Order: sequence, then C-alpha cells, then structure tokens
Amino acid sequence: MTLKSTAVRPKSHLGHSMKPRQLTMMGLGSAIGAGLFLGSGAGIQAAGPAVLISYLVAGTLIILVMWALGEMAAANPTSGAFSVYAERALGKTAGATVGWLWWLQLVVVIAAEALGAAGLLFSVWPVIPVWALALIFMVVFTAINLTGVKNFGEFEFWFAILKVAAIVAFLAVGAALLLGLLPDVASPGLANITTDFAPAGLGGIATALFVVIFAFGGTEIVAVAAAETEDPEHSVGKAIRTVLWRILVFYIGSVFVIAAVLPSSSEGLASPFAGVLDAARIPGAGTAITLIAVVALLSALNANLYGASRMVYSLAERGEAPRFLARLSGASVPMVAVGVSVAFGFFATVLELLFPDRILPALFQLVGSTCLVVWGTALVSQLVLRRRADREDAELALRMKGFPGLTIFGLVILGLIFAVGFSADSSRGQLQSTFILVACLAAACWLGARLTTRGRQPK
Repeated sequence: MTLKSTAVRPKSHLGHSMKPRQLTMMGLGSAIGAGLFLGSGAGIQAAGPAVLISYLVAGTLIILVMWALGEMAAANPTSGAFSVYAERALGKTAGATVGWLWWLQLVVVIAAEALGAAGLLFSVWPVIPVWALALIFMVVFTAINLTGVKNFGEFEFWFAILKVAAIVAFLAVGAALLLGLLPDVASPGLANITTDFAPAGLGGIATALFVVIFAFGGTEIVAVAAAETEDPEHSVGKAIRTVLWRILVFYIGSVFVIAAVLPSSSEGLASPFAGVLDAARIPGAGTAITLIAVVALLSALNANLYGASRMVYSLAERGEAPRFLARLSGASVPMVAVGVSVAFGFFATVLELLFPDRILPALFQLVGSTCLVVWGTALVSQLVLRRRADREDAELALRMKGFPGLTIFGLVILGLIFAVGFSADSSRGQLQSTFILVACLAAACWLGARLTTRGRQPK
C-alpha cells in the first residue's frame, strides 16, 4: 500500500467539522506550552545564550518531521496518523507499536498537566486544594472532548490565541527593554550574549538540546486532527506552513530576549518570562505569567486527551486494540476511547497525590524520549511511502520539497541527537528506558497479532 493520489477519508465515521483555522491554531498552541513558558530557563542554565543553537537544531528537525507528516496526512487523513503510515511502510507490528507508544506518552502527560496546572493555580489562588482542582480540570476537559470535535477545536483555538497574544506582548516588552525605550529602566544590552555565549561549551549545548527538543513535542497532533478537518488536502498544508515559521519566531525570539536579559546564573530563570518582566519593572508579572502557564497546561491537557483517544480509536479500528474502543457517540466522538484515555490519567493523578514526586517521575523516565521515536518513525515511513508513490507516478496533494535529501538529513539529525543522549549521564537512563519500553510493546503487539490471526483460522 502506498500514498494515495487524493485525500481519501477513512472508513470511520468520525466528525469532519474542525475548521482550518482551528487546525492551524491547534498545531501552534500544542507546541507553545509550559516547555516554553517555564522550561526555557533550564536550557539557558545548561548552555547559556548558546541554547539558541540547540533551538535551531531542534527547530530544523521539527520542520522536517512536520513536512513529512504533512505530505502523508494530506494524502491519507486518518486518526491513526503516523501509526497508520508506519504500518503501511514498515508492517503491522511497527504501526501498532508506535501507536501504543504515543498513546502511553499522552496519557502520562495528561496526569502531569492536570497536577501541574492545579499546583500553579493554587499558588496564586489557594482556595481549592490541588487534588480537587486536578479533578475539576480532568472532568471539564473530558466533557469538552465528549461534546464533539468542533467544540474541542474551538477551545483549542482560543487557548492558542491567548498564548500567542502573551508571547507577542512579551516580545514587545523585551524589545523595548533591550532598546532602552522603557522609562526609568536601564537596558541590559547584549552583554550577556556577546561576553559569555557558551559558558558550558559543547557539553552545555548538548545537554540543553534534550531540554529543548521535548518542548516541541505535541506538534505532530496536527497529523492526527487532519482526519476530522474540512478539506484536509489544503488545510493540512496551510497549517504546516503557518505553524512552523511562527513556532520558530516565537521560540527563538523569546529565548533570545530571555538570554539577553537574564544571565545563565540568574535565579529569575526559574520562571524566565516573569524574570524578564520583573527586570522591566512590570507590576504583577509573576501572577500574570503563572496564569498564562496554567492556560498553557490546560490547553495541552485538552489536546493530549483528544490525541490519545483518536490514536487508540484508530488502533481498535485496525484490530490492534479491543474493538469496543472504536464505539462512537451520536456526536461522532469515540467516547469509550476518551474514557479509557482519561481513566489512566485519573489513576496516575491519584497515585501521584498519594505518593508525591514518585509516580510521575518514574512514568516520565519511561516515556520521556517517546517523541524522538515517533519522529524517527515518521521520517522513515515518509521515505518509504514517497518512494512507492513516485514509482507509481501517484499525484500527491502536498509534496515535501528536497526529497529524499531533506528526509535523510532529518534522520541524520535524529541519529546525532540519540548519540548525544547516550553519551550524557543526564539522558542515557531515559533513552534506555524508552528503548526497553519500545521493545516490550513491539513484542506484545507481535504476539497479539499472532494470537489473533491464529484464533481466526478455520479449524
């Protein structure tokens, strides 16, 4: 099976009411989360201003991955996205493994986002306890996901608008600060960048690379959402082009401002956006950025619950998960898949509340590198499927430029990242845990397929 010449809908009955504007903003908002608002400071602490190099490397990789996914999603919009493409390119076991791997990552992150948002909100509004806020968040966003993809898309659209508006305002304040345009506030200039660009050398850049690359995780949900989007042939291509350059501008622009204003030893890097706004003497900066971070986490929770439910729904449709997970509600929502996905999140949340700082760190140790495996599989799948399509002279709605050179270049970047990760003590254990998890999932998927096939054979 190869890439098709037109965007054929899958046999499912999922809704197709997501608007192109919602798809575009979802892709943008899913990559702009707590990793930028709160986590960018960790990268600067590790590498100093040289973290910009880490962002350029990670940004280049995600551009190539999204181009590859966009080509496949425009040709075959399906809720299984890269899982389906991996199955067509590499076989059923590969497709099922990457699908379950991505689902597991998302349901773990759902619990972390609910608890993280609850903790942040409690820090500025200590009225409702953290456990109750986490429960409220999960119930509310489960309800949103059950009401239909149109409502989900609209929530994500406005969440993303708020995050983008916050970053634009931050960039404006940062530019005014650096140019000395703020009254009674001295400009720090570019001394932090020019005098000590890479205080930790190449080792710091390598360490920061792993911090940075996970911040881009989630962008691939655009390929999943393509199955429920109007006119995917054109919507996906427009979303990919729009999202990618905006992500790079927002990320690199924001990090440049932070690195210029705050030295790598600054305590303000614990909450870098607030640190810059405090340096600009903007009142209420800490509270404002905390609330923005809450929105970012809730937006990610909403998107990840959507992505997890659609992935396990697709697995069920293909016989790689129990069939009851493919049941749809009257609103064309895979309600059982939503319920199962959020149930794991509820369970992990309860365990984390009972055993603080023990459950989620252990789960993240397993799934922390999942996005790298997914991205690598997507690039390999596109390489295989595009070659098949070219051999058959198939017409594709969206073609990745520079093929196969850019796809191979992306795989080379990914290989170098894995090499760096295995050579560093800080990331070696996480990569090893993820590879063990991948091996276990692959074995389980292969065995499950064998048993299923054997059970269907006539006696």
